[in-house]
Amino acid sequence: MSTASSDDHRYVLSLGCPDRTGIVARISTFLAEVGGWIVEAAYHADADTDWFFTRQAVRASSVNMSIDELRERFAAVAAELGPDTEWTVSDTGERKRVVLLVSKEAHCLHDLLGRAAGGELPADICAVIGNHRNLESVTRRHGIDFHHVPFPKDPAERGPAFEQVRELVDAHDPHAVVLARFMQVLPSELCEHWAGRAVNIHHSFLPSFVGARPYHQAFARGVKLIGATCHYVTAELDAGPIIEQDVIRVDHADEVADMVRQGRDIEKLVLSRGLRWHLEDRVLVHGRKTVIFS
Repeated sequence: MSTASSDDHRYVLSLGCPDRTGIVARISTFLAEVGGWIVEAAYHADADTDWFFTRQAVRASSVNMSIDELRERFAAVAAELGPDTEWTVSDTGERKRVVLLVSKEAHCLHDLLGRAAGGELPADICAVIGNHRNLESVTRRHGIDFHHVPFPKDPAERGPAFEQVRELVDAHDPHAVVLARFMQVLPSELCEHWAGRAVNIHHSFLPSFVGARPYHQAFARGVKLIGATCHYVTAELDAGPIIEQDVIRVDHADEVADMVRQGRDIEKLVLSRGLRWHLEDRVLVHGRKTVIFS
């Protein structure tokens, strides 16, 4: 794998705030004052909510200060833009961490492990946690720790299992907790604890066919398109802010098994794209909606 040049090292500013005149000018002035060489800039103003979004990347080598000092200095600018301003300044030189939650379905795990091994995922997969042991061997072949946490059949008795999962995940302080076909509904307290970090892949084009067995629901409905949705996890089932979606065409001759097979391909692509955008700080959330600077 080739080594990235120093010019590939970026500081990334992501910001959302109530829209008004002068925001772009103020941010641009700040970046110029610190010597920031802008290599990527994107903007969006949402007329329905009067909310402004931006993502800007500068060459880290052009800024003669640490990332901590840069954050401290920009905090004053954010305060000028208003108390509702939401912002982050991230450093692409700081390797991000991901923990995967899995069950028995292997396709999403195989895809993410392969992308990570090939240098296509801008993060390290620190651990895989499964409620079955089916995917333990493939995980360990990639040199990644696998933790088996069995879940009782009775949902009312799953509290201790979720607490163990939480402890295992939090030990890595991950930037993303990926439900890679985990097939368990997170309790509301975990949804809140991992808010903005828990990413799920749902095997349906939401908001259609929420919950379990969506391909069977789609088959029974006679749909001509099936899809997949990558979204943030919230306490409301399969209703979190959507990061990415895609579809594939099916026809009357396709059985449920055909839909499942074709759907797996879409699931892998949608999850990998959504996760990558999340890790690159390209996803800005406002309420139930997202802006994706892809």
